[in-house]
Amino acid sequence: MKFSANLGFLWTELSLPDAIHAAHKAGFDAVECHWPYEIPAAETKAALEETGLKMLGLNTQRGDLNGLSAVSGRETEARGYIDEAIAYANATDTNAIHVMAGFTDGGTQAEKTFRENLVYACAQTDKTILIEPLNSYDAPDYHISTVDQALETVQAVAKPNLKIMFDCYHIGIMQGDLTRRIKTHLSDIGHIQFAAVPDRSEPDNGEINYQNLLPAVQDMGWETPFGAEYKPRSGTSDGLSWLKAFRS
Repeated sequence: MKFSANLGFLWTELSLPDAIHAAHKAGFDAVECHWPYEIPAAETKAALEETGLKMLGLNTQRGDLNGLSAVSGRETEARGYIDEAIAYANATDTNAIHVMAGFTDGGTQAEKTFRENLVYACAQTDKTILIEPLNSYDAPDYHISTVDQALETVQAVAKPNLKIMFDCYHIGIMQGDLTRRIKTHLSDIGHIQFAAVPDRSEPDNGEINYQNLLPAVQDMGWETPFGAEYKPRSGTSDGLSWLKAFRS
């Protein structure tokens, strides 16, 4: 079983290049991040090459609304963020770009804007473009909060490189039934992340038994590393006993 360290939450006391090295030392198979833009892409790429790790994904900038791609009237800024993310992904050989939707009223105009910006994003790159439902407790008014909403958007945009970021933490809170839901929508999922529910800590506690769920997903044919996007209860390195346990 392979795992990717999400460096948006793990080893946050370190610079991104140093965090990449820490993830490698800890035994992760890949890394991913949130917003790497303050670090020159050349430095990130060097750390990836030194460790042999792959960067699986990064996010577009949050702006002031947790993303702007579904925010009507701010299309120019949103597409600037998309261009920036694609350029950084190209420079670091990153697989996927999560296009953040932002806070909206959930109306038809916001969805129209979102779809148009996603069409734009998909046309600029052959990399995977991801959209992610966020739970409405942590992110009230985020434009999409369920797999069903994300799937409707993916089907309407109808681009082969547009996929869903399936975060088991967010979907576990909003909808549950994770094994069946992943199996049903596997062909539309581009990345899977996980954390304990409800506290988003290490995945060795909480409501979801990941030691059953993740092997079941592997049995469906999933081969990409699972993204460990959790908030450590204390230091990152102190809480990694789950990594060995899950692999054994």
